[in-house]
Amino acid sequence: MKRVFLIHGWEGYPEEGWRPWLKKELEKRKFHVVVPSMPDPKNPTIDKWLTHLINVVGNPDEDSYFVGHSLGCITILRYLESLKQNENVGGVILVAGFTSNLGFDQLESFFKRPIAWEQIETKCKNFIAIHSDNDPYVSLHYSTFFKEKLGAEIIIENNMKHFSGEDNITKLPVALESILKITKNSI
Repeated sequence: MKRVFLIHGWEGYPEEGWRPWLKKELEKRKFHVVVPSMPDPKNPTIDKWLTHLINVVGNPDEDSYFVGHSLGCITILRYLESLKQNENVGGVILVAGFTSNLGFDQLESFFKRPIAWEQIETKCKNFIAIHSDNDPYVSLHYSTFFKEKLGAEIIIENNMKHFSGEDNITKLPVALESILKITKNSI
């Protein structure tokens, strides 16, 4: 069975924003969907988040897929860095992902060391990065990193801000379409 892990961002939680809708839509299509509550989302640290994600996923395989939002994206990338030589996953969707602390000291632990792009690229062959043209936090230039470093398909949405519940984004069809595309399922 194909498993999809939906990873929220800083100050997020499983029931926030579009995650409940996406979970329901994927379950209708017979996916096993896990939406973990990441530890201490108001004061996140990579050590706690990465350990938690490793425990939640268990044994990764090519039927494991990930959808990250905001800080959840770098958490997924750090997770891919942690995989053993023979471990791979099927695909990753990065929603409003970024590659620096965005000027927030609270996020520094996620970026203390450089991102191991080459290593990540060997763990997954299917990346899609989704950004908004009016995100107040994450500039569109971050999509360039994902395209250059991971060969990610880039999707730019209009007027979706940061894709969060605060922005009243309760459905995200582009995320569903992206998961179905990389898992080769029909809508």
